[in-house]
Amino acid sequence: MDTADQSLTGDDMVRELRTMIDRAVESNGGSTNANKPAHRVKFTWPPHPISYSFHVLSSDWKGVATFEAYGDTFHVEVARTPHGVFGRCQELWHEDRGSTEELMLLNLRVSSEPLLKRQIEINRVLNYPGRFKGHVRDLSPIDLIKLLYSEDRDIANEAKTVIETHASNRSFFPALLEVLTDRRHPNRRSAQWCVLDLFEDLPSYCHSPADEVNAVSAMRDLIWDAEDDYARTIYKAGVVLGGHIPHAFGGPTLLECLHAPSKIGRRSAIHGLFHVVEWIPEMREQVVQALNTLSIQDPEPALREFAALLAQDIANGTYDHIEEPIFEDER
Repeated sequence: MDTADQSLTGDDMVRELRTMIDRAVESNGGSTNANKPAHRVKFTWPPHPISYSFHVLSSDWKGVATFEAYGDTFHVEVARTPHGVFGRCQELWHEDRGSTEELMLLNLRVSSEPLLKRQIEINRVLNYPGRFKGHVRDLSPIDLIKLLYSEDRDIANEAKTVIETHASNRSFFPALLEVLTDRRHPNRRSAQWCVLDLFEDLPSYCHSPADEVNAVSAMRDLIWDAEDDYARTIYKAGVVLGGHIPHAFGGPTLLECLHAPSKIGRRSAIHGLFHVVEWIPEMREQVVQALNTLSIQDPEPALREFAALLAQDIANGTYDHIEEPIFEDER
């Protein structure tokens, strides 16, 4: 991890994150509505080098050429063979071919676009000009947090993975908590999903028991007033509470969330309680009773049925993982 910005305290990181969120809201015309993120598409690079398939020899790379993209000039090594003209750009770790040098350069420029777009997106999120030319693993903690908000969910996932490998650096926690409590950034749902995934190992990120309480409170609030379940973030909050921290916090918190004003939140709580009982069998009777009450009192017919089926499943000890309902306004 880069030493740049390592001196930032947790409070410094929160302030910088809030500035980024302010900027995103302004760019979004002042709207704080959450965007529905696309599914993650895993990025793999470099592609298989095409010259290997045609047995181009190292001695064939005798020519040089260039192409331009996003204000940068890229140097290309050129090999002319009976199979066409091959080009390789060491900076981009990429090759392509064409029947002429001009066509090869055009093909190389076009087929490099996935990497170039990824580099541009990273710097866009970080508010830097041009392309990102380094490694995500070398970024400072605050820049890794910012990348959780990327529109490209694979970039966000890479940042999350790097944060996970540095969990012992407790400076992450205040900013991660800020992401969970964010109600303004348009890309907050996928960022919050990443934080929840990290918080499956919550104690690793916390300085004290008070931090754990604050994190649970943020998850509870996320469930309590959920307006959507984009990126399955609210569902994930219930899974983390019920499946990963059920003993100290999950059970009581999810029982409380059965009374949340959000139907999406109540759905998450119902599912989360299933995991609580898996880990704490002695809570079975209390959970079954709460779900049976909800099956009569909940204003949503789909949730009444869901609660009844899950209560019956838990009571019978069958644990069939009852499928949760999808609301009409989510279809």
